[in-house]
Amino acid sequence: MDAPREGENEAEPVGEFLDGVYRSESRRILATLVRLLGDFDRAEEALHDAFAAAMEQWPRNGVPANPRAWLVSAGRFRAIDSIRRRARFDAIATELAQREETVVPAAWAEPDILGSGTDSGIADDRLRLIFTCCHPALPPDARVAMTLREVCGITTEEIARAFLTAAPTIAKRIVRAKAKIRDARIPYEVPSEEDLSERLDAVLQVVYLVFTEGYAASAGESLTRPDLSGEAIRLGRLLVELLPVPEVQGLLALMLLHESRRVARTAPDGELILLDDQDRSLWDRALIDEGMRLAERALASRRFGGYTLQAAIAAVHAQSTAAEETDWNRIVLLYDALLLANPSPVVELNRAVAVAMRDGPAAGLTLIDAILFRGLLQDYYHAHSARADLCRRLGKLAEARAAYEKALSLAGPEPARRFLAKRLGELAG
Repeated sequence: MDAPREGENEAEPVGEFLDGVYRSESRRILATLVRLLGDFDRAEEALHDAFAAAMEQWPRNGVPANPRAWLVSAGRFRAIDSIRRRARFDAIATELAQREETVVPAAWAEPDILGSGTDSGIADDRLRLIFTCCHPALPPDARVAMTLREVCGITTEEIARAFLTAAPTIAKRIVRAKAKIRDARIPYEVPSEEDLSERLDAVLQVVYLVFTEGYAASAGESLTRPDLSGEAIRLGRLLVELLPVPEVQGLLALMLLHESRRVARTAPDGELILLDDQDRSLWDRALIDEGMRLAERALASRRFGGYTLQAAIAAVHAQSTAAEETDWNRIVLLYDALLLANPSPVVELNRAVAVAMRDGPAAGLTLIDAILFRGLLQDYYHAHSARADLCRRLGKLAEARAAYEKALSLAGPEPARRFLAKRLGELAG
């Protein structure tokens, strides 16, 4: 991009461009700075310093040919300057000098898999950082929270909603995890092949939670966040290249099959459209075909787990050209298997909805009431929304109204809130 011409408004278009770079590249830049500088807090400070320098220099000198490389280089050198000013340069500079220099433009090609399970075979700092955040030395809940916050940029509040946990609790987990990584000198690398499998479950959980937040945002004006779902799918593809085992393939298949429906899930005005009412001609057939192939490959191995079973359920929906053609019996059977593999109240809830579709709303309502009676999912708006829908179908309007009101009080994303409010209005009418 050429240097801007002189004028009063030169900074405005550069500022807008820089905002776009921050949204799309900041987490990748942060991941590289963490590896180069060896510390989360130091890297975060360097990231902000780099963008401040760009805001000052780019309007005057023009946008560099490779903005990401420029920002990494600027952040790294400003961090070293800061260390020098704090009179701790000599000791830390020796450590930094031993780190691989990766700020030249050639290092910023698209990620390429060059090896088979070693750090040198992965040209992607975010993937390396995910494995670091998922180190066995960290508690499981801290691994997920830390990765979502530091690698993907999801806010503490959004993570808390995903975990049904208080935001201060999540914040403390992240602070403790950072300290553990620093104090234990956990390396920023993809583990060896011997250690890879035991750390894979936590990594898959992180990737899927990122996708879930992108596919069904926990809060905000939009139902979806395509940047997050796209990021999760990109990381899923890298994992398949790195370790093409059935459950990794199953996770990627699950994400692709869900993502294929994203466009059809909202109306042009942003309103929520339920699965049965979606225009299935809008579903992305290329993503469906790719997801189906991966799911079939994982199922054929007979060494699959929960993600592959969820992908198989999504595949049943993808194969149905109309809602009334859905094979609900097969879906219930798959949920039965999923409950054995990964028992959870959310899986129970989803199975109850499938049973309602197969056997009628009364059967599903009995199952949902049993879940809520045990004190589970009381703060999960989907549970109350599902109960309200079944009560409505059974003509239990007072119970339906109470359940919709409970769901509305718990719902985060605005499209879901508007949908629930609309259903309440229909009951009043």
